[in-house]
Amino acid sequence: MRRDLEEYCVGLKVTILHVVPEPEEDYFPSSAEKGKWFTQYDKKVDVMLKDYRQLLIKKGFSPENVLIRSTARYSPSMAKCILSERDETGYSTIVVGRQGLSRSEEFLFGSISSKIVNHARKCTIWVVE
Repeated sequence: MRRDLEEYCVGLKVTILHVVPEPEEDYFPSSAEKGKWFTQYDKKVDVMLKDYRQLLIKKGFSPENVLIRSTARYSPSMAKCILSERDETGYSTIVVGRQGLSRSEEFLFGSISSKIVNHARKCTIWVVE
């Protein structure tokens, strides 16, 4: 007998996180251009995060238990940004997707999910396709 997904979601709290990669200081010709870019990017990300939130609510998560968060961070490694966020917030589980890198690309450049799996401590990591 299979339980509904809703039964598993009771009491679980989820934060859907998007880390905005903050560009180098000299990337934009002016602070006005940088502000304009962030405003446009934030609008796009906000729509995406709200869509993901609604998807989880439709699948059985309680609306008050599904949070969305977007943060701008500068770091040469997105994996380090995500792990720093985890350290600051104390999340117990990180769920990341795999990007479609070939084996040779992953070997040369590494993947965010692989770096998280290799460097995360004191938390559970789920890598999904």
